[in-house]
Amino acid sequence: MHNDEIGIVTRSGGRRLRWLAVAVPLFGVVAAFGMVEHVPEPIPVRIVIEPLALSATSVGDSGTIIYFQEDRFKRSDTLATLIERLGADEDEAATLLRSSRAARPFRLLLPGTTVQARVDEVGRLRSISFLTDRDTLLSVDRLGDSFSRFEQQADVARGIEMRSGEIKTSLFAATDAAGIPDGIAVQLADIFGGDVDFHRDLRRGDHFGVVFETFYHGGKTIRFGRVLAADFYSQRKTYRAVWFQDPWERGGYYTPDGENLRKVFLRSPLEFSRVTSGFGLRRHPIFQQWRAHQGVDYGAPIGTRVKSTGDGVVSFAGRRNGYGNLIVLRHHGGYSTYYAHLRNFALGLRAGRRVVQGEIIGYVGQTGWASGPHLHYEFHLHNQNRNPLTMAFPTAQPILAIELAAFRRTAEPVIARLDLLKSGDLALLE
Repeated sequence: MHNDEIGIVTRSGGRRLRWLAVAVPLFGVVAAFGMVEHVPEPIPVRIVIEPLALSATSVGDSGTIIYFQEDRFKRSDTLATLIERLGADEDEAATLLRSSRAARPFRLLLPGTTVQARVDEVGRLRSISFLTDRDTLLSVDRLGDSFSRFEQQADVARGIEMRSGEIKTSLFAATDAAGIPDGIAVQLADIFGGDVDFHRDLRRGDHFGVVFETFYHGGKTIRFGRVLAADFYSQRKTYRAVWFQDPWERGGYYTPDGENLRKVFLRSPLEFSRVTSGFGLRRHPIFQQWRAHQGVDYGAPIGTRVKSTGDGVVSFAGRRNGYGNLIVLRHHGGYSTYYAHLRNFALGLRAGRRVVQGEIIGYVGQTGWASGPHLHYEFHLHNQNRNPLTMAFPTAQPILAIELAAFRRTAEPVIARLDLLKSGDLALLE
């Protein structure tokens, strides 16, 4: 390039703006290779800033911007309050409710359910969806001025979690500290309830490990499943349990050797409470006289669920003298159990009905001769009162010999996980 050509670039302000980007890199190349003997004088550079008028561009028709919203259905919610909280106009709920078929699925909404919605910029509800307890994704979508319902099987993934904890005050406090869901903690109490009395036997330093199912949808935890294996160390003894289901879909918890952990009776009819009065001689809290206490009293808030401690038949459900509201269950082998001072009975419970171990039969109350809310529990054998806290209960049937190989294949990997948890705890202690 000749010098006079460069001079043309510098003389015209308009051409400077067009050619400056080209001229500068060329000088860079010349300097890099040293091809020119006489370096020209530097070209003055002036920055020119001019405002540019932008033409207005339409962003689309009203209602085409979509917002994705998510919230949880609360116990106090109605469909209208939920939809408004998701950002839609209050009239949208009325529009949805007019379509009875589309609105019907919302009767399945349980408190705590995550609800997702798409709402446009003018507040119209485009769609609303949630995952049901049957693992189906239920969606209600706008079609013109009405709504239509769609349902499909959700893509639910199953995972396995392992947690361990140490008892300092109670089982629930320990499971909370370990990040274990309440539903899993209740299962732990049920699994070992025949061997460990969680009201009396727990000591500071007792510890446990648990392997359980977790289910995910869209990368989020939607629920927790069954305990697959667990161990519990208490009173210098370790108890271990493995879940196994036979080909006839009969499932239960067994020791690693195949012995059934299920006892004919549970130790306690309540999941968590405290013993306020034991079996034997005591001073009656109302009559202030020394009398034989023929059962065990469990202090618990009014409304606490009461479980059947064994399979049986309801022989009495009604009000009886000082017992207040009372349930009597008759069991095989001459056993019977009494549940007294109840606030009310489970729905449909009546004489002659069969119940299974762990079934909810009533709720703690303060009826009859009761100085406070509690459950009075009696255990009878051939019409003689026995202490349920010291009775030795027989176990249920062990794994059948024909199923032992299948049981071991199921047990080995989950027991290995428990061993891993245990070694991890020991490493932390060291």
